[in-house]
Amino acid sequence: MKAISAKKQQELKKKRGAAIATPTDLGARATKDITGALNALLADVFALYLKTKNFHWHMSGPHFRDYHLLLDEQSDQIYAMTDPIAERVRKVGGVTLRSIGHISRLQRVLDNDAEFVTPLDMLAELQEDNKQLASNFRAAHEVCEEHGDIATTSLIEVWIDETERRAWFLFEASRNADTGEHLYSGDGVPRRRRDGGRSHGVDRGRRQRR
Repeated sequence: MKAISAKKQQELKKKRGAAIATPTDLGARATKDITGALNALLADVFALYLKTKNFHWHMSGPHFRDYHLLLDEQSDQIYAMTDPIAERVRKVGGVTLRSIGHISRLQRVLDNDAEFVTPLDMLAELQEDNKQLASNFRAAHEVCEEHGDIATTSLIEVWIDETERRAWFLFEASRNADTGEHLYSGDGVPRRRRDGGRSHGVDRGRRQRR
């Protein structure tokens, strides 16, 4: 079989790119910046979706029904963001995620592969992840606003509100019924760890990002 020359490979690559190029009035730099911001967000959203489902599937304890249903509702809302984010990338002339490996390379929300996580730790960890996602949304909003991408900024504003609502619900659901305190302090540090006691294992099994 005859090998394809480097020049021919370059031509084929260019043709494939042209075949999926979407016309847009945004400039090349805008497309590149917005695509980068949105693809990172999409990876975060997929990571948070799977973690929320993971905790939904592995929930236990006396509040099982309430927490199980809460996380099911939240995971549905998170997943609903994925298609609009990916389609915005395509609409502005970019290309989006293609695989689980692609998600893994871009995600900033950490996985949790621990064999067991207590219910309150699940809620507290997801609360922190949603706070991080809201911050990531704001950063992407600035990028889109800089380039006049009004449609994407409008969508992001809705997603920020939804994300803050999820964080709020998780925060209140993790309140100690007897003391009124929360598992996590305002700075995101587990109260027992801050006080020198042991944590419930929120960090056990969490993949470290390189």
